[in-house]
Amino acid sequence: MSEARLALVTGASSGIGLELARQFASNGYDLVVAAEDDAIHDVPDRLSEFGVAIQAVQVDLRTADGVEHLFNSVVEGGRELACAALNAGVGRGDMFLKSELADDLSIIDLNVRSTVHLSKLVLRDMANRNRGRVLLTSSVASMMPGSYQTVYNASKSFIQSFTKALQDELRNSPITVTALLPGPTDTDFFQRAKLMDAPIGRLPKDDPAKVAQQGYAALMRGDRQVVASSVSSKLMGAALRVLPDPIKAAGSRLISAPQGR
Repeated sequence: MSEARLALVTGASSGIGLELARQFASNGYDLVVAAEDDAIHDVPDRLSEFGVAIQAVQVDLRTADGVEHLFNSVVEGGRELACAALNAGVGRGDMFLKSELADDLSIIDLNVRSTVHLSKLVLRDMANRNRGRVLLTSSVASMMPGSYQTVYNASKSFIQSFTKALQDELRNSPITVTALLPGPTDTDFFQRAKLMDAPIGRLPKDDPAKVAQQGYAALMRGDRQVVASSVSSKLMGAALRVLPDPIKAAGSRLISAPQGR
């Protein structure tokens, strides 16, 4: 793998993560791709047409050992990481009083804890070389209180605040940090989050390839954030910037609560 053209993508076995990996590969980046499921081992073959080197790492990023193992796999042999897309995330739809604590803490461990841990390792490594680009996958959900997705939305709000603070701290550095805020996207997120019996599970979804394309382009431009990908998602993002929180919470309840609740 060439040192100057290496990218890391987490949550890369499917959905937005796989499409982000495709974007990097199609633009000549060698890759380290990571996910917790067996499907991550299929990614090198799925992207073989681009002729780049792809290393698949199956790892549970909910654990500190998993994060450290992934980072060590990336920089093994003194390799230089040019770009990192920290995309791994999970959600769960339910009323907070009814959800399992283990599920809530799992969301925090993956969406928040692992992102902070991996960002610390990646950004310190980039700072040592005074160059690099990082993309953090947030969500338009970060802009609204998440009734019936309480912990998920809060986790994405954390990512937004975290990203904005990093951007300020790195304002005089060539290192860039970009937030990707997808709207509802056609991935297995809603199935895994048990949201298929809620209205949001049946609403039209954006194409993950277009979300990834817009995210990659924003990363390369050094943009602070991008709401992706459809016009409706961008309009949703614009509306959420001005609506009061009680209205946004009610809206979340309407689309996220299972029918009949």
